[in-house]
Amino acid sequence: MIIFFDLEGPLSPQDNAYEVMKLIGDEGARIFEAISKYDDILALEGREGYEPGDTLALIIPFLMLHGITEEDIKRVSERATLVRGAKYLFERLRAEGWDIYIISTSYEQHAYNIGRRLGLEPSRIICTALTLNQDWMSGKEKESVLSLTKRVEKRIIELHTHTHSQINELRSVMDEFFFHQLPRYGFDVLRQVRVIGGERKAEAIRGIMEEKGKPLSDAIAVGDSITDYKMLKLVKEHGGLSVVFNGNEYAVPYATVGLASVDISPLIILCDAFVQGGKARVKEIVKMREANSADFEGNLKSRKEPLPYFHDIESADDSEIEAIIRVHKRIRTEVRAQAGRLG
Repeated sequence: MIIFFDLEGPLSPQDNAYEVMKLIGDEGARIFEAISKYDDILALEGREGYEPGDTLALIIPFLMLHGITEEDIKRVSERATLVRGAKYLFERLRAEGWDIYIISTSYEQHAYNIGRRLGLEPSRIICTALTLNQDWMSGKEKESVLSLTKRVEKRIIELHTHTHSQINELRSVMDEFFFHQLPRYGFDVLRQVRVIGGERKAEAIRGIMEEKGKPLSDAIAVGDSITDYKMLKLVKEHGGLSVVFNGNEYAVPYATVGLASVDISPLIILCDAFVQGGKARVKEIVKMREANSADFEGNLKSRKEPLPYFHDIESADDSEIEAIIRVHKRIRTEVRAQAGRLG
């Protein structure tokens, strides 16, 4: 059997790019949050050529402006922790003969570091390649781009409070900057940095399964956010198992089942059930455990540490999905802190 993990959320709570932007200071965090929201808007609109997670391309001019290096990205990554149970889960999966992959929006400097700590070689990690010291443009053009970026940065910070009118103006500022002004200088960040998010995650899964001669019904995909919904949807629609782990409203509806937990090791229960009897057996196990914690919102409030909550999302109605999202987001915030608020 083959299993594909998103990295940030299921395996490590850190949003590496967010933390890297914080090296700039409070302004860096605000810029990232604004661009992340802009990313959500473009992704949900289905803008042609744009994929969820392209935030990691859009922040490149700001990294350049402030002299952020690849070494800085690595240094921030070294501070990242693993989600509780991740190391144990990978050890169990390897011992049971699972084929494990990470498909991540993260920059390679972060993804390879987390993969190494989980015992996974780079060849099994599909992530965003980034070389910050390359010559993106000529010296004169670079000077103009940095000057422009500085002005746009100031405007983004001014509009960060996000009233309705400011959101519209912020959208206008970013549309002009990313899709008109930068390309005029020959600096099209979306073409020059290919972020592994959205449809590109789904493409990676399709490619690996085809290469191995396996149907998508043999795959498990694990994700938590807007960058994962297309891979979750793909695997679910082809009879495989899509698992959302501490997901947000952008990911939960696209999963077969959900696991909301401060510890990812209970995922092994679903993996073992999948081997025993495919998706049908997984849903039997989930329904049984779901019944044992039917008042999961009440239990969540009364316990010091929440139980692992399993949810049959595929069979849930709209009101049940809303309740499931509330539980997932509550534990997501506990596990991921500030990063849990991002799309």
